[in-house]
Amino acid sequence: MTVKKERVKLGKLERQNIGYLLIAPGFIIYALFVLIPIGWSIIMSFTDYDLKTANFIGISNYINMFKDPVFLRSLFNTLYYSVLTIIPTMVLALCLAMLLNRKVFGRGAFRTLFYMPNIFSMVAVAMAWLYLYDTNAGILNKLLKQLFNAGPVQWVSSTSMAMISIAIMSIWNGVGYDMVLFLSGLQNIPDYLYEAAAIDGVTGWKRFRYITLPMLAPTTFFVFVMACIRSFQVFGQVLIVTAGGPMNSTTTIAHQVYRNGFEYYKMGYASAEAVVLMLIIFIITLVNMRYGRGGDNDLG
Repeated sequence: MTVKKERVKLGKLERQNIGYLLIAPGFIIYALFVLIPIGWSIIMSFTDYDLKTANFIGISNYINMFKDPVFLRSLFNTLYYSVLTIIPTMVLALCLAMLLNRKVFGRGAFRTLFYMPNIFSMVAVAMAWLYLYDTNAGILNKLLKQLFNAGPVQWVSSTSMAMISIAIMSIWNGVGYDMVLFLSGLQNIPDYLYEAAAIDGVTGWKRFRYITLPMLAPTTFFVFVMACIRSFQVFGQVLIVTAGGPMNSTTTIAHQVYRNGFEYYKMGYASAEAVVLMLIIFIITLVNMRYGRGGDNDLG
């Protein structure tokens, strides 16, 4: 019996070692490209590193950051962009998912078409939308002129319209990804729930309110968390379309990290901004997980 127990223990130990060996490459890559850079950024955030020297200055970068009107504006712009994009993208994605979850002609083609913008490079997307937004030759202004005889809209050169223009482009680019997630959630809802509801005479809005939405709660939670993270990391479209202008009306936290780090070479200050961005995303994710789990427990 003792020999058999020893063999069982050795077998379990071998399986554990094999498991650790299999996950080791992924963990090493994660450590090299995520954990170590995060740790290094935190260390650099307490210095005045400028690619030449790195003197320890304590929390001066953090103090100066919250006195910097440009950083405070970037924080406001990031929040504003999140408000403009998160809920509209989710609502539009859910509507498309519900429509394309039905047996409609060509739904496979429509699913592909709606998802395709998500696979395009952000550079390509931004350049295409720059052409659409062009004040004189842009298609959007031409349509407004033909349909409503309206004057040209300064889509990306107006302080009031620039962020809205970026948000519209981002919604178009991201709605397909959220649509696929909602489609997956809809297809996991058992048909017998709808059949029972139909027998009881529950249709339309009530069926959506009392069956679809509760059953989609885990999917909705995941989509919302990912949308929050994505919105706070917005960078590419800002850099290409407006470069943070006009008058810093579209600059975001991620854009300020890039500018301070790679244009002004204030790596220590940029690292501090990156740490603040990381903390904001971390806190938002924790809050979402707290209330999202509460919703799951209520359903369960």
